[in-house]
Amino acid sequence: MKPNHHKRKDTRENLDLKSQFKKVDTGIKNGVFIFSGPLSVEQFATKIQKPVSEILKYFFIKGRMMNLNTILSEEEIGELCLEYNYDFEKRVEVNETNLLANIKVEDDAKSLKPRPPVVTIMGHVDHGKTTLLDYIRKTQVASGEAGGITQHIGAYQIEHDKKKITFIDTPGHAAFTEMRARGANITDIVVLVVAADDGIKPQTEEAIDHAKAAGVPIVVFINKMDKPNVKPDHVMSQLSEKGLTSEEWGGTTITLKGSALKGQGVPKLLEAILTIAEMNEYKANPSRLAMGVVIESNMDKGFGPVATVLIKNGTLTKGDFIIVGSAYGRIRAMFDENSKEVLIAYPSQPVKITGLSETPSAGEYFVVSTNERDIKEIAKKIKVHNTSMSYNNDVSLDNEEGIKRFNIILKTDVHGSLEAIKNMLGKTDIKGTKLSLIRTAVGGISESDIQLAKASNAIIIGFNVKPVRAIKDLADNQKVQILFFNIIYKLNEDIEKMLLGTLDPVLVEKEMGEAIVQQLWRHSAIGVIAGCLVQSGEISRNDNARLLRDGVVIFNTKVGSLKRLKEVVNKVATGIECGITLENFNDLKVGDIVQAYRIIETKQGA
Repeated sequence: MKPNHHKRKDTRENLDLKSQFKKVDTGIKNGVFIFSGPLSVEQFATKIQKPVSEILKYFFIKGRMMNLNTILSEEEIGELCLEYNYDFEKRVEVNETNLLANIKVEDDAKSLKPRPPVVTIMGHVDHGKTTLLDYIRKTQVASGEAGGITQHIGAYQIEHDKKKITFIDTPGHAAFTEMRARGANITDIVVLVVAADDGIKPQTEEAIDHAKAAGVPIVVFINKMDKPNVKPDHVMSQLSEKGLTSEEWGGTTITLKGSALKGQGVPKLLEAILTIAEMNEYKANPSRLAMGVVIESNMDKGFGPVATVLIKNGTLTKGDFIIVGSAYGRIRAMFDENSKEVLIAYPSQPVKITGLSETPSAGEYFVVSTNERDIKEIAKKIKVHNTSMSYNNDVSLDNEEGIKRFNIILKTDVHGSLEAIKNMLGKTDIKGTKLSLIRTAVGGISESDIQLAKASNAIIIGFNVKPVRAIKDLADNQKVQILFFNIIYKLNEDIEKMLLGTLDPVLVEKEMGEAIVQQLWRHSAIGVIAGCLVQSGEISRNDNARLLRDGVVIFNTKVGSLKRLKEVVNKVATGIECGITLENFNDLKVGDIVQAYRIIETKQGA
């Protein structure tokens, strides 16, 4: 690393963003009707020089009532072209609104250099994907996750045999289908994890479909071979039926057996990945300004909008001007997966970046340019376009007779969870009910959320977010119901039960007290002690506890020790200062909120 590299004259190849714009001239050319998107009846009639009345009559005869302003779908445009004996062709028009997804660059072969392979871990829930990454990275991600299920994508770079490999961990639950698809589309190699004692499941089949659609090599890791009653041959037979016949059985799919928990077979897996990478010669041009894709994003109390990005081509440096969808800015800082600051990031490297104007969505493309004015102009037009699309797609607030309507405000910790839950709720179909998402956003539950819920008679759903005491009190006063979840399939089950009106008695949280962290001390024997002021209720030893940072749940644990004036106490009441430690957690910051709670049995919504 060269600390002053970013201050020297930048010799990287710059991309003129506006040179990528491509205009499509709609009309008839050599008997072919060229178009780039939907057209109104009047626009189409003008393009083919036919009376509007003739077009309207054509559809009227077929039982479709239209007017000159009716927008024709692509299918209807094709239907009309065939009626008038024209071939038709849709071409992509590249403008500000779709520029980032359609950028084309051609690199000289001499400028291409080998890059690390990007590997995506896929498979069914609880088949051991995160455990496999744990062993590879020598960390314990799974132990800190709700229900042991990965809730959003993480990216990590490791080194094996002095060669780097980038891993992307995609969630295995069915609701995260879109995230898995995005993972496959940015990957070079897919590792499909299948439990030897469980075999292929629906989410395994979806993962196979995504990997095949992406056209990338698939390596199968048959996991949990250390458990009793394993059936590896049965798994291999199932894989063969899906077109993944093992080399051991005369096919072409690399299939390895092992135990992610114990590390059995993992070295062979890494060797197989590097062999495939060597055969495919993955390359990129590090001598140009970077471009790539957002893997995950969130709002950080200290840094503001933060995005984890994967560099597909070029080199990213601190200080670069970047555009990510409607977000833009100058990169203030970059961090690797271990939170270590880096100044330069290369192809296939995942880094967290700060300095953006807003939080981008996972899956959005980014590009770096030296022209800050172009970046701001394009980002502004993307934002206007997105706002217009959002407005046009707003759910109607009509009241259909006999339909019971449920309005939902959804707040989540990260964009990946937001997209997955929106997709899942969008597929919820209970006869006689209508579920409407009237607001969806990343971040803590705010006063404006409570006000909107009150005005629209909505329920607020918080996924890995919790309101501070003042917001909770406001919700109680306004009689606004807030439901909290940290496991997506439980959210799905409870929402369906709510629509059906069949919620059973469940275990729910009773909030006991809330304290704000005012100062910190580090003790060599017991870790970090937080000097706190209890703002409401009371905090007791051994209460369940969560740590909130800017309204987002950072960690779930228990209250460890509790002291008042150096004396160990059992509980501390409102208005009292005290020292608190949290079990298995030391990464506290001044301003954090400690919420104490207990689990009781009640009826949902009571």
